[in-house]
Order: sequence, then structure tokens, then C-alpha cells
Amino acid sequence: MNYPQHFQNLIDCFKLLPGVGNKTAERYAFALLNLEQDSIKQISDTILNIKNKITTCSKCGCLTDTNKCLICDDESRKKDILCVVENQKNVFIFEKLGVFKVKYHVLGGLISPIEGINPEDLSIDKLINRIKKENIKEVILALNPGIEGNTTSLYITKLLENSDVKITQIAQGVPIGTDMEYLDTLTLEMAFENRNRVS
Repeated sequence: MNYPQHFQNLIDCFKLLPGVGNKTAERYAFALLNLEQDSIKQISDTILNIKNKITTCSKCGCLTDTNKCLICDDESRKKDILCVVENQKNVFIFEKLGVFKVKYHVLGGLISPIEGINPEDLSIDKLINRIKKENIKEVILALNPGIEGNTTSLYITKLLENSDVKITQIAQGVPIGTDMEYLDTLTLEMAFENRNRVS
């Protein structure tokens, strides 16, 4: 027996989310049926607003609901250290460690000619400009280990080879091919603490 069409539509919507299969989507849909009208309205309004209210920080590329994110606005952070990450989610992964009060720069991806992602498709030019403008002394490359991450790290290192900037890379206790979001906090913290100098 098939579900009513509107209910099936809801299940199909949940299945658009990563890691949500048919059974989980069904469970979510039935859970929504049991919520009060106010709760459903709150969920609905939040989903509708996310595209309108959440934007990208004009300076570092992180998520924000203003022009400048809370991290860039934080005067207590080390101003001369910049941690370079692949995406916005990685910023929050490192922030949850709560031990590194540095600034970030989000590249918006990794160099991958196979997928048609070239250096000009990422915010690498913006990174180089920030390093010069903000008098950055150290750049920490905290990119996912693997071909794309290593290619991107090498490219950035080459661009900065004639500068006075110290370039470090998080330690290789991070297994090759592992996505940052699946690593435990201790591994990430050790990788950050024991970062290696690249140039």
C-alpha cells in the first residue's frame, strides 16, 4: 500500500539529505506528524529563512548571518596566523576543539582537474591578498589529505615560496583519504599541535 501523496512527498524531501535513506526518511515524516503546529511552523520558517539569512563572510568565506563572521570580528584571536580549510564545515570542526584561537580562510573546495576545479575557481587569489594585507606570519594548511588536498597545498606553497610567510601543514596523523568531519577531536588536535613546516 502506498502512502498518501503529500506524505510521500515529505519522505522524498528528507531523502534529499545526505545519509538519509528510505527508512530514516519515513521515521522523520511520521515524527513530524506528531509535532504540534507551532513546532512545525518553526521548522518550516527556519528552512525557508536559511537561504535568505545565512550568507558567506566577505573576509574569510565562513558562514555568517551578517557581513562579517564572529571569528573575523573576534579581537582576541591571533591576527598573524591563518588556517586554510577546504570548506565552511571544516571551520566549525576545528572551532569545536576550542584550543586554536586563529583566523581562517575558506577556499571553497580543492583543486581537482578531473572535476573541472581549477585554482581560479577557488578563493586562492583572495587568500594571497589577505596574507599581504593582514601581515600574516604563518599559514596553516589544514586540507583533507589526498591527491586534491596535496595538490592544493603544493599550489599555495609555490605561490608563497618567495615570501617571508611560514607555511605549515597539519601533521599526517590524519589518514590519507579521510574526510575531516569523520576524525575524532584528539586526532585533529594532535595533528594541529604537531603541524609540520612546509616552507
